[in-house]
Amino acid sequence: MECKKEQNKTMCNCSFHCSKMGMCCECVKYHRELGQLPACYFSEDAEATGDRSVQAFLRDWNAR
Repeated sequence: MECKKEQNKTMCNCSFHCSKMGMCCECVKYHRELGQLPACYFSEDAEATGDRSVQAFLRDWNAR
């Protein structure tokens, strides 16, 4: 499958500008190995905290 890196970057809300930006499969794999979720799962305010934990996601989701 061809990665649409530039297109993916336009939808990425990660504020850390890491080397995985735009490469969703690598980003998801990385965060999954850490027991986290990627930035795109979070609202803009929750993403800005840098807390990618499942608990932070659940707090964010329930606050919507």
